[in-house]
Amino acid sequence: MKEDFLKYQAQTSPYPLAMEVSYAKGSYIYDTNDKKYLDFVAGVSACSLGHQHPRVNAAIIDQLNKYSHVMVYGEYAQHPAVEYCKLLVENLHPSLNKVYLVNSGTEACEGALKLVRRVTGRSQLISCHNAYHGNTMGSMSVMGFEERKQIFRPLIPDVDFITFNNEDDIQKITTKTAGIILESIQGGAGFIEPKNDFLAKVKKRCEEVGALMIIDEIQPGFGRTGKLFGYENYNVVPDVVIIGKGMAGGMPVGGFIANSNYMDLLSHDPKLGHITTFGGHPVIAAASLATLKEILDKDYAAQSLKKEKLFRELLVHPLIKEIRGKGLMLAAMTSDAEITNKLIFKCQDKGLILFWLLFETKAIRISPPLTISEDEIREGCGIIIEAMNEVMDENR
Repeated sequence: MKEDFLKYQAQTSPYPLAMEVSYAKGSYIYDTNDKKYLDFVAGVSACSLGHQHPRVNAAIIDQLNKYSHVMVYGEYAQHPAVEYCKLLVENLHPSLNKVYLVNSGTEACEGALKLVRRVTGRSQLISCHNAYHGNTMGSMSVMGFEERKQIFRPLIPDVDFITFNNEDDIQKITTKTAGIILESIQGGAGFIEPKNDFLAKVKKRCEEVGALMIIDEIQPGFGRTGKLFGYENYNVVPDVVIIGKGMAGGMPVGGFIANSNYMDLLSHDPKLGHITTFGGHPVIAAASLATLKEILDKDYAAQSLKKEKLFRELLVHPLIKEIRGKGLMLAAMTSDAEITNKLIFKCQDKGLILFWLLFETKAIRISPPLTISEDEIREGCGIIIEAMNEVMDENR
């Protein structure tokens, strides 16, 4: 299978991990040799309830037995999508009261960027250095990492960048700005949290000049940071929220949320202001609804903070310089990329899945399922400490 994987399936890097997966359940993935791996990555934060969660699986099977795709998004009323949007809105600030369901986080970003231009009649977009919001052309235009986008230029014009947590840069938001897009916690940059009410100060500036604020919750969202959405930790209510990843328990999905006065503009002048064939797919929406209900019913958001504390207690080692992030969105920082690489590969050999961040090469991603148990946290952290001791011995 590995040979065919490399031969027939397009790759994203020269050196994919190429683990041959047999099955996955709970917090573990099993390869074709029946070796099990404790999953501290959760499909890059997508498998929020672990693998094969019974409530999500049951919802998928039940919906499959009723109907699957019947019509492009927005034409037919379909119970799973309607109920999901209703439940989501009931758990948001009253100003965020209409949801547009799409297929992925990057499509959600595209829709949000179009929306702020449609609402304001302006063209300028502002993002942050080292930001990541997806990899389609619009999303790439607001990616703050030139190395990854230079070869694909020209991209969308009239995009400017500020530095996350730099309050002086806030003045770059002007009456020419349609919207600014920020992650509530910067992901690819190294799980960097906003400081000194930075997000609230950005929102205040937006209100002063008539620009809109988009918050990207694709990674932090759905209970991972102690709240349903990351921005709730930072005293701000955005104009538009982008969602994806952990939204459907590992199924492909995305969405953007805003006030109905804004969202309704996508339906006219011109109509079909945004359109998607498979957005709101009933099977995916059923998985999303089951996932959201489970996260709310079990209060996994609050649990994520308790589990964060345990991670921080256990991951104490000379090779760990700091642990960034919040809840179960954590990055263990080493002194250099070589050490990080060695640790990730050693841990995989020992049966623990860790991963990298997009731009910060010293970071070890730790973003396990919200359902991970304390015993599993102890097991995984023990493997990390063991691997770190081996790396220290090798470097002496």
